[in-house]
Amino acid sequence: MTKRPLFSSEALGHDVIDKRMDILRRIGEVGSISEAARGAGVSYKAAWQAVDTLSNLAGTPLLERTVGGSGGGGAVLTDAGLQLLQVAAALQEMRQQVLAQHAAAASPMPLRMAGLGLQTSMRNQLPCKLLRMTKQGRAVRALLQFSDGSHLASRITKESAELLGLVPGIALLALAKATAVQVIAEDAVPAKAQNALRGKVARIARARSGDEVVLTLDSGLQLVGFCPAGLRLTLGAGAVALLDESAVVLAANG
Repeated sequence: MTKRPLFSSEALGHDVIDKRMDILRRIGEVGSISEAARGAGVSYKAAWQAVDTLSNLAGTPLLERTVGGSGGGGAVLTDAGLQLLQVAAALQEMRQQVLAQHAAAASPMPLRMAGLGLQTSMRNQLPCKLLRMTKQGRAVRALLQFSDGSHLASRITKESAELLGLVPGIALLALAKATAVQVIAEDAVPAKAQNALRGKVARIARARSGDEVVLTLDSGLQLVGFCPAGLRLTLGAGAVALLDESAVVLAANG
């Protein structure tokens, strides 16, 4: 079998304090996916999702499963899995040193550090906190709150909620593609609209198929979306951004 290279930078992402890495560590310690899942406080299915995601990002298998019984069998980390944990431990130690130095400098300007390292094609990255969660079958509806008290909802799977460690009050980033955001006039908001964020037009890029619009939301955040052709919004005008709950992706924000 050809040995594939380990892409540790992809698997570790922007923050090594990650529920997925915690699960991988526990598997290495106890040799069991089911026990690691219990220890991490997630379901067996969520633990497998974590391993699969990390393996995809690393570009090579991180786990070898052994034959077992009703408990799900045993599991051992591959050499790549062990290497990834070593890199994660070294990065975590360096990260703590850098943050300690930053704190000791007593900088007067607070910074949101975690989201700065997140690279994604999603242009909308909005800091928020989790207000509450409600179950909807196999899915979870997460109600998010921005600094001005406005709300946004995201619908994700139960396993994703477990892996993110979602609890009320946790800091998150709400992510959305610009093409998933519909910008409309203030007087055209549907009566039953749930994900409706109000703001003022800050920038416009005109196009025949529909204008690209940057809104300054009431929270002060910037949101990019598109308005239908012919709407012709103007700079400074009030407008509303509509997002489907399933189009809002959540990321842990440190």
